[in-house]
Amino acid sequence: MKNQPRKNRLIIYLAVAVCLLSFDESVTTDQPFSFTSSEPFFSTQKLWDGRGGRSIVTAHDGTVIAFNGKYMRESTDGGRTWGESREIGDDAETSNVVINETNGEILVVSPLGHCWKSTDSGRTWSREEITIIPDGFGLGSPDDSPLVLHAMQSGITLMFGEHKGRLIMPSRSMGPETSNNVEWRAYHYSNAIYSDNGGKTWQVSKPFPVLGTGEAALAEISNGSILYNSREHMSIGNRFIAWSHDGGDTWLNAYRCAYLPDGTLGNSYGCMGGLVRLPIDGEDILIYSNLDTDAGAMPRQVGGSTGSGREKVTVWASFDGGRTWPVKRLVFDGPSAYSNLGVGRPGTPNEGKIYLLYEGGPEHHYAAVNVAVFNLSWILDGRDINEFLGN
Repeated sequence: MKNQPRKNRLIIYLAVAVCLLSFDESVTTDQPFSFTSSEPFFSTQKLWDGRGGRSIVTAHDGTVIAFNGKYMRESTDGGRTWGESREIGDDAETSNVVINETNGEILVVSPLGHCWKSTDSGRTWSREEITIIPDGFGLGSPDDSPLVLHAMQSGITLMFGEHKGRLIMPSRSMGPETSNNVEWRAYHYSNAIYSDNGGKTWQVSKPFPVLGTGEAALAEISNGSILYNSREHMSIGNRFIAWSHDGGDTWLNAYRCAYLPDGTLGNSYGCMGGLVRLPIDGEDILIYSNLDTDAGAMPRQVGGSTGSGREKVTVWASFDGGRTWPVKRLVFDGPSAYSNLGVGRPGTPNEGKIYLLYEGGPEHHYAAVNVAVFNLSWILDGRDINEFLGN
């Protein structure tokens, strides 16, 4: 019964009401939302035309930043309004983002040996050189077989255990030619890069133990272990999961998740999805995003590409650190594709909010990059959180 007081505090504030706004309606309140808000909340709006949108993060001052290749848009009111699209740097196209929680710096890391850094919540950026140390196969050097960092969930700072303060983000090796040609896809594999000196030097981890993988996400659990969640594009099935117990250097015990789909269930060509841990003390609540449909058709050759049937971007919730995923909710009932997640910070205008950046639109799954803003109460859709905590 030791978890009962914590359960009671959460359940008191989680609502049973449902509030679903229209596709283009924006936030209408000036009040911050805590993760235990009494009111379910949802809104969505378009940020860019066309496909893209690979990262969304919240800076220490509460600024929400959505990234689309070398461009960004920012919101200082929790996602209600967004500034104009502006360029970070002309070579930031194939990078990924991580916030250094130790000092608040935002790093846009390129696999080509440099990063763009902001020390003022994204207002200004400076270009800096970095060092990437290859993995045991010699893959990952910017001069020879560079990694792929884009089309991944944004990186994180480890907050627990002996590697606290380490920066880590998912990555991908695509063979000696860094080729996405179909004949090379069986040899791709997911991995990660991590830094213990604030992003100046990055070590490529050992491979994720499944070939044919890429476009991944990771989240730290409060016991210090790291859950790795990866797309696979060679066979039909759900997402692949593995774990690290050494700060992200080694990935072990890979298996297919029984709960989480990898794109459309009707084909073998997976889809990028998002993963984030909610910053609630004493709980390991994770949110995952991907498509929830059995539509689609098999590609013409093994490992081939097809976007057929991509639709119904959805979020799932786990209350036990990723072992089970008992709750899901549809975000957009229409054509949709890649997605990734961000989360708000206590004491800022984005407190309690969850951000989903996703491709989609009424006419085509690559029509636009949209941002949905919602909270945990909305995902639960009237269900009692006490059903899930402490299990």
